[in-house]
Amino acid sequence: MKAQAKRVLILVFGWLFIIFGVAGLFLPFLQGIFFLLVGFYLLSHESQWAKKQFDKLKQRYPGLYGRFMNLKTWFQDKFRELFRKRI
Repeated sequence: MKAQAKRVLILVFGWLFIIFGVAGLFLPFLQGIFFLLVGFYLLSHESQWAKKQFDKLKQRYPGLYGRFMNLKTWFQDKFRELFRKRI
């Protein structure tokens, strides 16, 4: 049951980020490419189609992908640190 709930959350948040990303391509106050990267990254864990799209974005914007991965690592470290202190 826990795995099913995690999968649903990943799919919901992934699609929300995709929607924000598409909107961000047209709106100046949203970072469209960044939201698309996050959305496709989340969905790539559950969908082959999304994994292919994420790989295309990664090839098209390698500099942004590098910054995205650095940010992802930073967030992971902060979450581990936060949860380590609570236990």
